[in-house]
Amino acid sequence: MSDLTVSTDLLRPAAAAPTAANKDKIEETAKAFEATFISQMLKPMFEGLSTDGLFGGGQGEETWRSFMLDEMAKTTVKAGGIGLSSTVMSEMLKMQEGRK
Repeated sequence: MSDLTVSTDLLRPAAAAPTAANKDKIEETAKAFEATFISQMLKPMFEGLSTDGLFGGGQGEETWRSFMLDEMAKTTVKAGGIGLSSTVMSEMLKMQEGRK
């Protein structure tokens, strides 16, 4: 009798279709990525603004500006965003399913 060898490909788990919970998590991650991208794109727009003046926020405004930009980006994504999250989400789903 000869020894029976098992291919390592047979031992690997089969790629399963994403579940609804996974899709929700992927969508949340894609939207968070889009919000981060938008925030980074907005950042240079506000770097040159002066925080001095009659109605300026001074040092406090400058300190908390990144939080304001993050919230502006999150609001933009909630309102429909720039379309980046849908592309990121579809690519993440393809990667999870093992497709190219």
